[in-house]
Amino acid sequence: MIAETVCSAVSAAGLGIAAVTAYRRRFLTAARIAAYALVPLGLVLTGVVDWLAGTAFSPTAWAGFGLLGAAWLLFATTRAVERRRGGTRRERRAARADARGDAVGPAASAPSLGSGSRPTAGPAGASRAAEDDFSDIEAILKKHGI
Repeated sequence: MIAETVCSAVSAAGLGIAAVTAYRRRFLTAARIAAYALVPLGLVLTGVVDWLAGTAFSPTAWAGFGLLGAAWLLFATTRAVERRRGGTRRERRAARADARGDAVGPAASAPSLGSGSRPTAGPAGASRAAEDDFSDIEAILKKHGI
């Protein structure tokens, strides 16, 4: 009973503010305020306020909300663990099967860096082009004071 009275008073006050706003010739704002002011009254008339008041003081409803929260927590935890492990069970099985089948790595087109050989340096023109790119970036940063 108190909740319905409070909602009705809030709606009446909001409609009064909307009327004053419309009097000041701000019709779009007045219409928006009126829309917000009618929401509490609509909730009272549809019975949502009674349902919320009944739910707020019901231990059974709170137990249900607790179970929903626990279910959500389990879903979120399992999803995080699944992402960390690298996917679903099927994906892990496929990865293991690929690892067993590829005992010898595929032939590489260039020597790997870990074998002790050093990669050859590119032509001198390529390094100058890279330096020119960096000089442009440095100029832009200096221009902005960074």
